Amino acid sequence: MGAMRFFTGLGVLLLLGTAGAGGLWWMWGRDLPSVGDLDVLEFSGQTRVYDRAGKLVGTLTPTLGSGESVNRHLLQLGEISPTLQKAIVTSEDRRFYEHHGVDYIGIARGLFKGIFENDLEGGSSITQQVIKNTLLADLRSARTPERKFKEGVLAYQLERSFNKQQILGAYLNVIYWGDGGRSDIVGAETAARAYFRKSASDLNLAESVYLTTLVPAPNKRYRDFKAYRPLMRNLLDRMVEDGRITRGQANLAWRTPIYPAGWRIGWNDDGTVRSAVLERPGRLQENMPRPPVQTGFHYLQAVERELIPVIGRKALYGGGKVFTGMDLQAQQSAEQASLNARLPEGATLGIALVNPQNGEALALVGQKLTGGRPGDWNNATQARRQVGSSIKPLLYTLALEKGWKQSDVVLDSPIEGDYQPQNYDGRWTGRYVTMRYALDHSLNLPTVRIAQEIGLNTFEAKLRDLGLDPPANAGLPLSIGTLEASPLQMAAAYAPFANGGLYYRPSLVRRAEDERGQVLYTRPVPQGKRVWDARTAWLGLDMIRGVVNDLTEYQGGLATRAQIPSWDVGGKTGTTNDVKDLWFAGVTPLVSGAVWVGKQAGGALPGWAYSGEIPTPVWQQAVAGTLAGRSPQPFREPGGVAYQVVRQVEMAFREEEQGTEQVAHDGSRRENGGGGFFGRRNRYTVPAPAPEPQPEVVTPEEPAPEVPADAFPQTEPPVGEAPNDGTVTGDQGGFGGGTAEVAPPPEPLPETPPAEESAPIDLGLTATPPTEPEPLPEVVPDSGTPGDGSEFSEPSSQFDGFPQDDGGADGTQTAPPTY
Repeated sequence: MGAMRFFTGLGVLLLLGTAGAGGLWWMWGRDLPSVGDLDVLEFSGQTRVYDRAGKLVGTLTPTLGSGESVNRHLLQLGEISPTLQKAIVTSEDRRFYEHHGVDYIGIARGLFKGIFENDLEGGSSITQQVIKNTLLADLRSARTPERKFKEGVLAYQLERSFNKQQILGAYLNVIYWGDGGRSDIVGAETAARAYFRKSASDLNLAESVYLTTLVPAPNKRYRDFKAYRPLMRNLLDRMVEDGRITRGQANLAWRTPIYPAGWRIGWNDDGTVRSAVLERPGRLQENMPRPPVQTGFHYLQAVERELIPVIGRKALYGGGKVFTGMDLQAQQSAEQASLNARLPEGATLGIALVNPQNGEALALVGQKLTGGRPGDWNNATQARRQVGSSIKPLLYTLALEKGWKQSDVVLDSPIEGDYQPQNYDGRWTGRYVTMRYALDHSLNLPTVRIAQEIGLNTFEAKLRDLGLDPPANAGLPLSIGTLEASPLQMAAAYAPFANGGLYYRPSLVRRAEDERGQVLYTRPVPQGKRVWDARTAWLGLDMIRGVVNDLTEYQGGLATRAQIPSWDVGGKTGTTNDVKDLWFAGVTPLVSGAVWVGKQAGGALPGWAYSGEIPTPVWQQAVAGTLAGRSPQPFREPGGVAYQVVRQVEMAFREEEQGTEQVAHDGSRRENGGGGFFGRRNRYTVPAPAPEPQPEVVTPEEPAPEVPADAFPQTEPPVGEAPNDGTVTGDQGGFGGGTAEVAPPPEPLPETPPAEESAPIDLGLTATPPTEPEPLPEVVPDSGTPGDGSEFSEPSSQFDGFPQDDGGADGTQTAPPTY
């Protein structure tokens, strides 16, 4: 009977254990990363990347690690000193060659020593630490059951996929060996050069043991040589116990003088330390090899992120070719603009330029460049920052789509209710101002009233159509910029202003081939989604051109510094609360782009930082450099558009709306749109309805008459005081002093011949646009049903000679990227 109870209880325990393991697998084990991604030591790192014209940009380099702890100097195990290998195994995982990924005996021993001998030993095996520092880097700092469970499962898989030597090699390439100032000291090669100015293959036993004793706490142990010197003796003794070295080798290593970088050490003959002074800790950084900086650093990183999920790391780094949509001239111009950018202390930036005709990224810069290797974080694609007033043109264009006119007027006075936004300067006019005036001056109060009347659900749906992700329950603050987006997303959202109303999802890669020329991936022909009809897109474009051109800097113009001589420019600045984020997003006929400036970790910028003075000139230089050497082109104006001067400003209208009365809006919802508030004072007569124009009829843009300097009367109307609740979201602007200055485009540098595949390439950051640059593709009007978008669709020939297919008919993978 007792035996039956025992076996019954044992069966219940086994059943519970099985159920528990199944539960853990259901929670944490279903979406584990692939251990095959750690195969990087076998890759050549010679995959070449080309721009849209076939010019060599650079090569893709495999890495191990994540975030700041990335190693790009990967070594095969045979390139690392055998004494360092032995010291690491003895110190970090003495049973490394006996266990199968998780050392249960080592864990138990560590617990025993910790409890009874007060001698803590690490329980993680070398295999687990490889997993922790690579595949589970995002969970690295969390001591959670989830991380330990995943470590154990992946460690077992890693041991089945790779041999011990490969795993040890990977570990020695991902170890963190301290703070090198400019970047972390990661991997054996970087550590050997930082601490001893030699290659990892040349380390002697004493130097290897010293580096090994640093591993648990390198920054602390490096700074107190005498205190941690006994650890070297202890490790040498354990290596003798394990049979990895002889007693004579251990004694000789103990007496061998070593001189870590920055230390002045006096030695006695018996291996004891007579004196030790840390004189120059900065020598660590000086000794570290300065990594090469190549053109398109962040663009190439984004290419890696786009292709790895599609073709895998082994294929990506196997030595083939990748053809992208980058324009090398645009990339170099954006990098030069980043180098030249004058930012507030502690600020960085992100720049994204796209081709409005197909959504290809022409250039990406993810950091403020300084001439060295930039940080790995790519603000152009990875960052999500509040966009401030740069969202307003999207709302105003939505109002135009709903039948509003830019001459319609909106009340500029405080909002009723709990939400109390303010204009940037805390004042209001108490009068009705035109939509054009409200956008030119980036007024928040009229903008919120427009959102009230249009409806937030309608606005959110339009933002999603434009590739943006409005937050849940954002409320009215969404209308003045609480949306978070990346520069690449904003550049793509503005592109429909330049192409007649089509949204293209951003993309980087056109085609990838392996080393034998076999196609691994071909991007489908980009298909534009109509988000605005052609005339609405033109009316929205006309408004953002007004932001750039209606007012001089003296009159309070927010974006005068975006002007590019001989080119038509439209755009909008953006500033968020407490001046945390500064934006400029804008378009020309050939380029749509966005620039963000802010602190990497968040936080306020100085109060003197203005969006019209910080990101706008960066955008101007990047885009002007992209367009340098190309013949100026106008935006392609659709049919059915007319112009009327209203309040001394020329505005675009649908032909059937020309001369109709202005409509007043105060934010209240009215089925008939509000009626003719100014009907009795309207100077215009209502014409008979005009026939609906045919969108495919394209007429050249007539040059607009020059707007006089006094286009907007600058006599301020009576001003009220807004309640000061601190909820300021908007643009610096108002009525500043000074004379307008238009930033000139950068001077083109001498022509550089295209790089041949076998020729060395200049990987510097100097903009070198060629004298006859590859023209960006133009939209060729095609026949189609009016209003179906075909008149602005891109034919397949827009791929500059690169063969395209129907998106996978030949069996190649065509999964779209996600940004």
